[in-house]
Amino acid sequence: MPTDLSIWERNHFTQFDIIIIGSGIVGLCTAYYLSVSYPEKRIIILERGLIPSGASTKNAGFACMGSLTELLDDLQHMPEQAVVDLFEMRRQGLTRLQSILGKDAMGYQQNGSYELIMSDEMEALDYLDRCNLLLKELLHADAFSLCNHLIPSFGFKGVEAMVQNLCEAEIDTGQMMSALIGMVTKNGVQIKTGSDVSYFEEHENGVELVLKNPLDASHFKMQADHLFVCNNAFAKKLLPEADIAPGRGQVLITQPINGLRFKGIFHLHKGYYYFREYQNRVLLGGGRHKDFEGETTCEFGLHPQLQNDLDEMLRHLILPDQAFEIDIRWSGIMAFGPNKKPIVEQYSSRIFAGVRMGGMGVAIGSQVAFQLSEMYRKNRA
Repeated sequence: MPTDLSIWERNHFTQFDIIIIGSGIVGLCTAYYLSVSYPEKRIIILERGLIPSGASTKNAGFACMGSLTELLDDLQHMPEQAVVDLFEMRRQGLTRLQSILGKDAMGYQQNGSYELIMSDEMEALDYLDRCNLLLKELLHADAFSLCNHLIPSFGFKGVEAMVQNLCEAEIDTGQMMSALIGMVTKNGVQIKTGSDVSYFEEHENGVELVLKNPLDASHFKMQADHLFVCNNAFAKKLLPEADIAPGRGQVLITQPINGLRFKGIFHLHKGYYYFREYQNRVLLGGGRHKDFEGETTCEFGLHPQLQNDLDEMLRHLILPDQAFEIDIRWSGIMAFGPNKKPIVEQYSSRIFAGVRMGGMGVAIGSQVAFQLSEMYRKNRA
């Protein structure tokens, strides 16, 4: 049986102008743009976890657009212009995120961005000039340059070459998300956590959402004039026709290390591995490509073999001459598809979706949110 609601609950807690599902970067930025443009609208974000639960609070804090080997891999599967457009979308998204919050509020720092090139990847350097030329019109400068002279000072072992990327930076993910939450709530947006949407139905007069009531086995219903689905990999349950596959990522961070020899963010192997310095620690993640099938899941959890591979990478490549201890291990859930383009679609006059960030939610999330807000504006015209 449905939970009995009072008149006050029904009028003030279940009926909204706009409901957004998902309080990650896309959901929060969508709420930001809509609340600024339409301050009279009652907007609520529904988050299934007690805190944002997906990738937005689980990532490594990279403000990145694509490493050299990642771009070369994209060029094997996508037309040149599509690769350039994707790079530009990431650049625009990071610019938008900075314009919303400011650099200080997101812990934005430029301590260098590098890609480690192994012996079996040296051929990639033959295409460095081509990639620079491809991006020249966007950046008006070379994106990539060799910096092999830094390898000894960083202390890495087994690295044949190193490429610097002038476009990228690092952020404090938790600081950024806290700032976004503070900004939208200041604008009058409500955020309800522990709100797991089972399904929704569109009717002539609006959209009805059915949620699980955590107090009992009943369902709880909410209504909105418009619905925005922004819960990335978890959208598949609500949009079964959408071409979305989850991708779990493994991450760890060490205890603080005395005398850590490097700062900045680092990529390896087409972006499938990544690490950075954070508070004199090494934060390292990746390895999904070694078990795509096993990591195609919406279940959080540690993959013993992939976590062990990360340990080995620390021991033999990143910190070969330094003792370290692991502090925390975790996982995050990303969303992928047949290509690297996100899904930004208007499903009807009332339902919009911005999902499938392809592991680049930090870079493109705010741009996707802006596009959603523009769809809403044009829909009202």
